[in-house]
Amino acid sequence: MTNAQDLIVIGGGVGGLVTASVAGQLGLKVTLVEASDKLGGDCLHYGCIPSKTLINSAALRQAAIDGPRFGLATQAANTNLAAVMARVHEVIEHIQAHDDPERFREYGVDVRFGTAAFLDPHHIEVNGERIRGRRFLIATGSRPIAPPIAGLDRVAYLTNETIFDETLLPDRLGVIGGGPIGIELAQAFSRLGSRVNVIEAGAHILPKDSPELAKQLANGLRTEGITIDQQTSVERVEQTPEGIKLYLLQADTKRDLHVDKLLVAAGRQANFAGLAIDRAGLWLDQSGALPVDQRLRTAQKHIFACGDCIGPYPFTHMAEYQASVIISNVVFRLPKRANYRSVPWVTYTKPELAHVGLTEAAARASGARYELVCFPLAAVDRALTEGADVGELRLIIQRGRITGASLLAPQAGEIIHELALAISERVPLRRLAGMVHAYPTVAQIVKRAAGKHYAASLFSDRTRMLVKWIHRLLP
Repeated sequence: MTNAQDLIVIGGGVGGLVTASVAGQLGLKVTLVEASDKLGGDCLHYGCIPSKTLINSAALRQAAIDGPRFGLATQAANTNLAAVMARVHEVIEHIQAHDDPERFREYGVDVRFGTAAFLDPHHIEVNGERIRGRRFLIATGSRPIAPPIAGLDRVAYLTNETIFDETLLPDRLGVIGGGPIGIELAQAFSRLGSRVNVIEAGAHILPKDSPELAKQLANGLRTEGITIDQQTSVERVEQTPEGIKLYLLQADTKRDLHVDKLLVAAGRQANFAGLAIDRAGLWLDQSGALPVDQRLRTAQKHIFACGDCIGPYPFTHMAEYQASVIISNVVFRLPKRANYRSVPWVTYTKPELAHVGLTEAAARASGARYELVCFPLAAVDRALTEGADVGELRLIIQRGRITGASLLAPQAGEIIHELALAISERVPLRRLAGMVHAYPTVAQIVKRAAGKHYAASLFSDRTRMLVKWIHRLLP
């Protein structure tokens, strides 16, 4: 393939940027195509970064509200949402500097802005120009989808792509969807002063997490003042002079809900708009994702894909990990397979809810024997000092090793990495039980849970007899 690029990357999110920068710096001829007018992807502009910045501002206001619990006479100020969102965009702009197109051009990457469309398995067209590639990476991400609710298309609803442009705090916010995006933003707006109502069609919020911990979190959110309606469907919505009216159905009971703003966070779909993947000999599976093998190759072995457009985890850290797999296969030609056995999953509520490895449902479905060890956060001294009494660690133990963990606790997203490493490296549970954890820390919950697992055998009648025998035998 003369005059062909070594690698054409379609999508300027994390997966595409990591792959393009490494390949470019190592001397490959790389073209990077981004459909929007800036690099960084959904995470930087509409996802992880703005949401976590907003959550932090909300947490600071909540700390003032909670002051009397800790002996402090504090008073929460009214929220200036325009100022809060201005800081959100300042953070985005600061990080955006790392994704400056000129930086990548200095790496030798040919950065193009425009919609890429396949012409055949080895050619794409961008802004009317035909480009030939030896290998391709599709990293086009995902976008929010609207559920089939009557009247929704005639209502000015919000998504994660538009909510961070709001400058007036809604008095009443409705949230359709109890997944991570919906729940994180629901709590943030509630803490900023909105009256929030979450409508979830399923039996509990955060359906990918432990039902027991999701229930604990839901109860905590209700204590903060958030209304959560589970097993509730929205039959239709309509715009009224007073705001938006939702017609709800729960069991056999119908009722109306009036809100000023409506956030739709009921799912996402892989983004292949305009890409014409069929011309490349590719197709989507039943979930709307692009099928790949363990080396992240599509049906066309020279076309790779990563990130939200393939799944199975819609996370920035997953796209970055998958990029490393692709770099090994494409840049260094070293066969490497993706391994999803120890991927952390975190919802950044307060407290945070995280899990890694097998869920309890997956462990049951496997039919393999396992033990479940549960340890309450309320029994951890550091949690008590911080007034954090909602939470628990649940460990799945198989043959003396952790194969799954779920944690509801402050900073659970930080603590879960210790458990992810234990699962990834098959560290025996006894080593975690014997490991020195700093006191007092919330992370001590891992050591305490591991110790609880061994307590029954340590203090058994057999062990007591052994200790007596040793002390009779030895002076």
